Amino acid sequence: MPYCVFGQKEFVAKWMAGRIPGMEIDDGLSYEAIGVCSDKGELIAGVLFNHYTGHDISMHIAALRGRLWATPGVISTIFGYPFNQLQCRRVTGFVSARNVATIAFDKKAGFVEEGRLRDATPEGDMIILGMTRNECRWLGNQDG
Repeated sequence: MPYCVFGQKEFVAKWMAGRIPGMEIDDGLSYEAIGVCSDKGELIAGVLFNHYTGHDISMHIAALRGRLWATPGVISTIFGYPFNQLQCRRVTGFVSARNVATIAFDKKAGFVEEGRLRDATPEGDMIILGMTRNECRWLGNQDG
């Protein structure tokens, strides 16, 4: 059963940067990262939060293909960080328009497509997705 790991943000961020084209980690900026490990302790997904404004935060996800990591408990724990701990009103996601699988995953999780940034990634356009606290259905069970 996948589980969340806290307190290793540099390791998780570096792992994610190797999987998201164009993602760079600026050590001078504040960010937090949550790792998701398999039952064998292998990092299989990571979630990075940055650009916190007090009411909004950006969320980035990277995962190994074909690995089942997004259990309800893990997703609840991930969304608990911005909505419960930081008391954000919304979360914003940025995904390459070519990353159809991640866009579909985000929409299934409850994000709403809000816009497009033309030529904003090495691959072309970037899709902007958002989820408000009121739209988040994952805040009930945080056992991940």
